[in-house]
Amino acid sequence: MSELQVNTTQNVNLNFTAATVGHRILAFIIDFLIIGAYVFISLYLLFNVFNFDSWTSDWDGWSKGTVVTIVLLPAIFHTLLFEMLLEGQTVGKRVMKVKVIKIDGYQAGFADYIVRWMFRTVEIYLGSGIIGMLAIVFNDKNRRLGDIAAGTAVIRLKNDINISHTILEEIHEQYQPMFPSVIRLSDRDATIIKDSYLIAKKNNDLNTIVKLRKKIEEVIDVKNTLSSDYHFIDTILKDYNFYTQQM
Repeated sequence: MSELQVNTTQNVNLNFTAATVGHRILAFIIDFLIIGAYVFISLYLLFNVFNFDSWTSDWDGWSKGTVVTIVLLPAIFHTLLFEMLLEGQTVGKRVMKVKVIKIDGYQAGFADYIVRWMFRTVEIYLGSGIIGMLAIVFNDKNRRLGDIAAGTAVIRLKNDINISHTILEEIHEQYQPMFPSVIRLSDRDATIIKDSYLIAKKNNDLNTIVKLRKKIEEVIDVKNTLSSDYHFIDTILKDYNFYTQQM
């Protein structure tokens, strides 16, 4: 299995397992079957149920072709639409538990999905899949040309996800928050803080803990009045969860 190392904005390395060629092929097959089913059903309804040829008998070829193209647009843009709506996943990717991410630690965006979709046309459809497969096989991170151009990668999602892998913190009903300004943080900030904190805590990296505490103080404009930096960061994460759960 290929390992993908992502460097976050807090200069912390996170390791992911890159999706294998097999996972990506199976995801593609599932999506291809869905697209094929849509095309078959749409064209059947258009020509056999709505008698498209009959009520457009006096139309020219360009007009007919335009209507057919409009009907098939969801199939043409299937991958792009689903990766945007499902944040880096199509139906096939979700079934195979793989996902598109940015290699710099950020969530892939619209421009990234556009680039991947454009290259997909060349790699998979025009090249019968050979171009894309060769790119994945010969790339040490299992990235096709579209991934390289967009700065993305496809990773496997682990099944054994628990609360320690998310921004969620266990807080009791009587919990009293201490730092209201923690709401200035975004979900991305909280995720980076937790990832950085857990890694530094595991490695007893006091230098990173201090830097993380100072950065939090700067962003939310508070001072650590607690017994330790560890206690402070723990409290910040719990406070963030408390306030965001009330929204």
